[in-house]
Amino acid sequence: MVYLNKKLSGVRQRLETLSPSDIAVCSVVKAEIFYAGIRTNNPQNTLRMQQEFFDRFLSLPFDDRAARIYSQIRATLMPVGSPIGPYDLQIASIAIAYNLVLVTSNMPEYSRVRELLWENWQESFS
Repeated sequence: MVYLNKKLSGVRQRLETLSPSDIAVCSVVKAEIFYAGIRTNNPQNTLRMQQEFFDRFLSLPFDDRAARIYSQIRATLMPVGSPIGPYDLQIASIAIAYNLVLVTSNMPEYSRVRELLWENWQESFS
């Protein structure tokens, strides 16, 4: 979680310019970050900090609308031999389903999803 770990990160700088009501975090991202938190030297403290951070924002599930988009993207990428990871595909599907801009530094994966709007905040504030 770059935002919590680095005082001068581009993500932190950008987040501080926005209202929490303008930000959403999907449950798939939370699952991945909570998993990383459990694997730290102090999981109880890390998970508490992560939860406090996430509590400020709208939480979006992988729902039926995202599931349909997921299947369409996967059906498009598989035949051309450029699939993306299942969690990244879920995250992209949620962003598309809710007409959101995905914030990521994982351009190699997400750039293959034509319908997805994304930004790299690390790059924009470096």
